Amino acid sequence: MPVLTRLIPSPVVVDISRGALDDLAGLLADQRISSSGKLAVAISGGSGRTLRERLSPVLPGADWYEVADGTIDSAVKLADAIKGQRYDAVVALGGGKIIDVTKYAAARVGLPMVSVATNLAHDGICSPVATLDNDNGRGSYGVPTPIAMVIDLDVVREAPPRFIRSGIGDTVSNLSAIADWELSHEINGEPVDGLAAAMARTAGEAVLRHPGGVGDDTFLTVLAEALVLTGIAMSISGDTRPSSGACHEISHAFDLLHPQRAASHGEQVGLGAAFAMHLRGATESAGLIAEVLRRHELPVLPTEIGFTVDEFVEAVKYAPQTRPGRFTILEHLDLTPDQIRDAYADYAKTIRS
Repeated sequence: MPVLTRLIPSPVVVDISRGALDDLAGLLADQRISSSGKLAVAISGGSGRTLRERLSPVLPGADWYEVADGTIDSAVKLADAIKGQRYDAVVALGGGKIIDVTKYAAARVGLPMVSVATNLAHDGICSPVATLDNDNGRGSYGVPTPIAMVIDLDVVREAPPRFIRSGIGDTVSNLSAIADWELSHEINGEPVDGLAAAMARTAGEAVLRHPGGVGDDTFLTVLAEALVLTGIAMSISGDTRPSSGACHEISHAFDLLHPQRAASHGEQVGLGAAFAMHLRGATESAGLIAEVLRRHELPVLPTEIGFTVDEFVEAVKYAPQTRPGRFTILEHLDLTPDQIRDAYADYAKTIRS
């Protein structure tokens, strides 16, 4: 009889709790990821050094590697450094740049990768994608999903609150991305993976509907779980469709058109999600997203992150070029600059009322 199920790529263990970092060595041994303790640990040159001092006594067999930045050159350099050293696994200890560099390096040398996130800025902490800067700007590279995911809420609390707010914007934007995926299915027949969509939507709704804030452990747990679920949703679908639509296209346009002025990823995609929902006529959903973003002190208007209305119109018009082949509400409507300007005026009026 055939097995009518499928295997889902996901971490073998996810630990989201206070003090999780202190039990990292035990977790890796218990899960048979590293019984010998022979690990390569990638850290930043800043906060990573402090964490190294804290963890060195409990990881005596580890070798530590400082990562300079989030470029593909740094990822290749890390891969070359750890190649042939007979490590059990590679551990990324830090934020998104460290994690993405380590994911790519581990994939390059064929080692399992453990993601130890020190902030909750975006869903890359557990995704099968490494986003790295290169000579042409920024690229996304397919990599295996982390074998283990560790988030210490005490460490997350020590990061600036803007990182948590960025993660909120990124997770809430799932709802716009799923709407774009469903639109593409309706118009173009693009297949929608129901399980991936359900997981990404559940993650977005959990954060959107939670009454807590950035200082609340319960809320931080829900946000961390939502980011992990979103990463797994991308692994299931095999691409970023569950979490990336018009919202991310608009954000990428800001990054490319104004690289020195771009705001955080989560701020831009949250704003993009609210506006995209408005474009598709989902006024109530757009209003709710904007209300939640405001409650968490995230921007809902481009002027709140330093962009003029003209620059926003330019970014929205340019946005489809950032993801050729991806169909969203922006490609569907194909608005002229004047139409975008009118839609924005209506959006701004609606969310203010």
